[in-house]
Amino acid sequence: MKHRHLLLPLALGAGLLSLSACKKEPAPEAAAPAPAAVQGGESADAFVARINAEYKAAFPEITSAQWLSSTYINDDSQRIAAKANERALAQLNVWIEEARKFEGQPMSEDSKRALALLKLMTSMPAPKDPAKLSELTTIAARMEGAYGAGSYCTGEGATRTCRQLGELEDVLRSSRDYDAQLDAWQGWHSTAAPMRQDYARFVELVNEGAAELGYADTGVMWRSGYDMAPDAFAAETDRLWDQVRPLYEQLHCYTRDRLQQAYGVEKGQVAGGLIPAHLTGNMWQQDWGNLWDMLEPYKGVGSLDITGALEKQYQQDLGAALYKRGQGADAKARFEAEREAQLAVARQMTERAQDFYVSLGMPKLPESYWQKTQFIKPLDRDVVCHASAWDMNMEGDVRTKMCIKPNEEDFTTIYHELGHIYYDLAYNVQPPLFQNGANDGFHEAIGDTIVLAMTPKYLASIGMVQGQAQGQEALINAQMRMALAKVAFLPFGLMIDRWRWGVFDGSIAPDRYNQAWWELKARYQGVAPATPRGEDFFDPGAKYHVPGNTPYTRYFLSHILQFQFYKSLCEAAGQTGPLYECTFYGNAEAGRKFQAMLAKGASQPWQATLKELTGSEQIDGGAVLEYFAPLQEWLKQQNQGKSCGWQAGEAAATEAQG
Repeated sequence: MKHRHLLLPLALGAGLLSLSACKKEPAPEAAAPAPAAVQGGESADAFVARINAEYKAAFPEITSAQWLSSTYINDDSQRIAAKANERALAQLNVWIEEARKFEGQPMSEDSKRALALLKLMTSMPAPKDPAKLSELTTIAARMEGAYGAGSYCTGEGATRTCRQLGELEDVLRSSRDYDAQLDAWQGWHSTAAPMRQDYARFVELVNEGAAELGYADTGVMWRSGYDMAPDAFAAETDRLWDQVRPLYEQLHCYTRDRLQQAYGVEKGQVAGGLIPAHLTGNMWQQDWGNLWDMLEPYKGVGSLDITGALEKQYQQDLGAALYKRGQGADAKARFEAEREAQLAVARQMTERAQDFYVSLGMPKLPESYWQKTQFIKPLDRDVVCHASAWDMNMEGDVRTKMCIKPNEEDFTTIYHELGHIYYDLAYNVQPPLFQNGANDGFHEAIGDTIVLAMTPKYLASIGMVQGQAQGQEALINAQMRMALAKVAFLPFGLMIDRWRWGVFDGSIAPDRYNQAWWELKARYQGVAPATPRGEDFFDPGAKYHVPGNTPYTRYFLSHILQFQFYKSLCEAAGQTGPLYECTFYGNAEAGRKFQAMLAKGASQPWQATLKELTGSEQIDGGAVLEYFAPLQEWLKQQNQGKSCGWQAGEAAATEAQG
């Protein structure tokens, strides 16, 4: 996840430019400068230059405040972050108001784009009223802090035990005890209930801010950030989902059948053919990779035990740390050795990820990255463990924030997060208002494009797995592992913002927040809770991006875009075989094309940037289907004779009883 503080452009380079602006001739850099409009002694171009300078100067203050509020969660850090956000949003409102005087006036193409982006510089539009602005930022900081500090506690007195998200996720990841998984899932979701009232008020306030900017509601504002009309963008996401939905439906059918085999027909599905939410190995059902022990098509064939290799590395690091402490180390010394080993393996995992980017001709991460990054969970304080990447000053102070464990999921997450970091470093050459992704889906797709290139051949080359011949069974296993992360995610990537768009436009009222959430999860994902979840719960708040106010359609777009990027980079690297066999690790030409795209940032409409890399201005799911073609055919064969699909209405009926 790319960390988006409140003064970062929500759409990462989106603007309110018309589609014709994507094809303007001649190109801006070749066009003659437009006459500058002058208002009150300042031209439009001078105004944009001033805003760029003021924005960059203010940037470190707010990023530092939010870094502290995420890595030192307490009342003080939340108050500091809220006040920093308050000042930043007040300043943004001033800039937007000042920009109005230049509307319709002649100016350079870059200035036109910059002023269009200025209006979309936050996913949290703030009311102009100072009291309401202060209330909004306080609520935002409180919700994010509540998420980071959330704990599920059981027992009383001396037997009372509390578990935070990471420990509860471990249960879903590793346990196959139906009731233990259900308890962990319900436990985490119970932590979000107290923020329900805050969220309803938050919606009222951001909608007021969006209206003052001229938008019908915050959802319309979010959808305005893609160099196309809001309704056209929504239709585009529907088109993309229709392309890839048949593949997801086949994966869903296969997974549900395996769950029924493991837990029995009654427990392995919910009425209507829906998958029980707590049985997917993931707290939000967005990644099914932790079900590998159940879903592996051919046991042990082409095994890629990345988690096993990382655990072995950890044990080696632990052995070295214990050796330094000598024989007979006491409990305290052993604990210190364990912490040292945890940090060592986390850094080693990050160094491996860095190596891939460096192999493409990109620079090594600055030394400050290694000094300031949060690699593992601290012992002395609450932190937000949700992985995120941070550009602190637009000049190279970049960091990631994770609580890394030696497993495959965290390993690939590091490659993803470094994609954000290398995007930041590449577009730091742009003016501050253009220091963003071409659109927000681009930002999320960069690192995942690298993840697609983490083929068995690549993993063997870095000593992570043993090299072996890839027959048909090994291919299906490899594709299944990737599909459990990439394909399983697709409907989840849509439904969160479908819920928020409804919340923002009022079609989902506060008294049916939870009902609507589960209706959408049933419709898109084909999952449902095993027990009724009434309106005394606030299950949307159990997903970081809701209390953290991070738009989510970007992740759906990224899961389409990354395959387009991957295919284009494979072509640049001279790949001639099947798409799924390609790794461009170490290929300078692929690196050159990739770096060129990253350096453009938000300086032009995303359609133009996409065309420069892929040859097409349109996001398309064709590369997804090409990549997974062998698996899709295999799934169809496995699912023959089975009743695939699900009835979303059954989940709605269950909700009404709750």
